[in-house]
Amino acid sequence: MEIKDFSLPNLDESQFKPTVSEDLIAPKSTHKPRILLLYGSLRQRSFSRLVIEESARLLVKMGAEVRIFNPEGLPLPDAEDPTHPKVEELRELVLWSEGQVWCSPERHGSMTGIMKAQIDWIPLSMGAVRPTQGKTLAVMQVCGGSQSFNVVNQLRVLGRWMRMITIPNQSSVAKAFLEFDDNDRMKPSGYYNRIVDVMEELVKFTLLTRDNSDFLVDRYSERVESAEQLMQRVNQKEG
Repeated sequence: MEIKDFSLPNLDESQFKPTVSEDLIAPKSTHKPRILLLYGSLRQRSFSRLVIEESARLLVKMGAEVRIFNPEGLPLPDAEDPTHPKVEELRELVLWSEGQVWCSPERHGSMTGIMKAQIDWIPLSMGAVRPTQGKTLAVMQVCGGSQSFNVVNQLRVLGRWMRMITIPNQSSVAKAFLEFDDNDRMKPSGYYNRIVDVMEELVKFTLLTRDNSDFLVDRYSERVESAEQLMQRVNQKEG
């Protein structure tokens, strides 16, 4: 099939930006990649927390700066004002981060309410700032029985909804209670190796995208909408 008419009568030429490779060449940051890690269980021996702690150790070894958010005391979404100390703590960490790791147990075939509550407290926008947009994300889960991918699939949907760059690799640890020793350290296994893979990929993607995140998430539709809103404000002032 041959296209003969290449005209674009509905395109706003003033807001259209051709994509060129030179736009991706931004000054490189010199600070360590900033990674926030979230887990989805408050159990005293939480395997999602233990996986997150192993991940944090690996990230530090790979040159990253890490923060782990403890969800204990975080209220249910909308049960308190956003000025609640735990909500403010979470949101400040999200703003600080350049990449994130989410790890939840699978409960009743899905992520836990604790995991979802943390994500629900993160708004899509805070004033003019979108706290998650353009940031990298790695998703993982722990299973009490055989390996499942329900949680990581759901977390991927949430990552997309939060406008995050969710990396291709992921981890699902089956029978997690068998994968840790008496010192709560993960045993050598294929599951451990996969977690190393995921953290390695997360750091690579974060280094690759963090300085170009504004360019990568810049959208034609939003530029058009912003231009229209500006025009309306100007016309109101003139009127």
